[in-house]
Amino acid sequence: MSILSELLHSTAALATGAWVFCLLLAIMLLNARVPDDDRSYMDPISGRMKLVWPLIRIFAYYVCTNLSNDYLERTDKQLQRTGVGYVLNAEQFVALRFVSSLLTLAFFWFLITALQWHAPVLYLFAPVIGFMLPLLWLSDTRKRREKDVIMAMPSFLDFITMAVEAGLNLTGALGQAMDKGPTGPLRNEFAIVLRDLRSGVPRSDALRRMAERLDINEVTSFVSAMIQAERMGSSLAKVLRVQSEQRRNERFSRAEKTAMEAPVKLVFPLIVFIFPVTFVVLGFPIVMKFMAEGMF
Repeated sequence: MSILSELLHSTAALATGAWVFCLLLAIMLLNARVPDDDRSYMDPISGRMKLVWPLIRIFAYYVCTNLSNDYLERTDKQLQRTGVGYVLNAEQFVALRFVSSLLTLAFFWFLITALQWHAPVLYLFAPVIGFMLPLLWLSDTRKRREKDVIMAMPSFLDFITMAVEAGLNLTGALGQAMDKGPTGPLRNEFAIVLRDLRSGVPRSDALRRMAERLDINEVTSFVSAMIQAERMGSSLAKVLRVQSEQRRNERFSRAEKTAMEAPVKLVFPLIVFIFPVTFVVLGFPIVMKFMAEGMF
């Protein structure tokens, strides 16, 4: 029986190895048939995403290109608002969701097998969880992007204001702001505006495109003021100075609001984690003393 058991285990191991080899070979063959992407205008792929990049390319080429144009356009707008559009296009992001679903299912299968659980319902929820994980990552990326833009905006407006007051036009002022300003998503957006201006796009259209890409109230207010100043013939330097002071006041007010909300947010951790531990530490010696005196 022991020999038969060893033979069965060896056969299962060989079958698993052959299956994995065939799967990797199929992925390599399918990936080789996918046309190369032109990523000269896009950001580099992260190291973790490179591990599953062949699967993403396969799903994007063979599956996601058959999806409806309306769905892909909505997805592309979401990517542009978060800045992920510089890394993935709509087809590749949907492919990432499919790959995440398969990887989550494989992880749950490995976990259930290793722990010897009997929970077949997890096989139903695992693909759904994996399919939703990229959306959560996208939402978190958008929040970080909005925070970075709002934090960097007063500094960029200061640089642009000083350059305009020194006699430069808006194109030159944007160039100076890009050279002196901090790196981040706002700098990338101003680079796109500068590229549009140099290619002949009207100033109002270039700024309006930036407001649509970012979809942030502070940026929309700044763009509206700039367009209104251009139409009315107002001083560009004065408008920029007012916008810079307003953005800085808003940032200070936002910091005060966050500081005032901190005690309220600390109530739940205090009640759930800190207070019980404190009571245990204080009450343990008392309980032990009562037990030593025979009162318990």
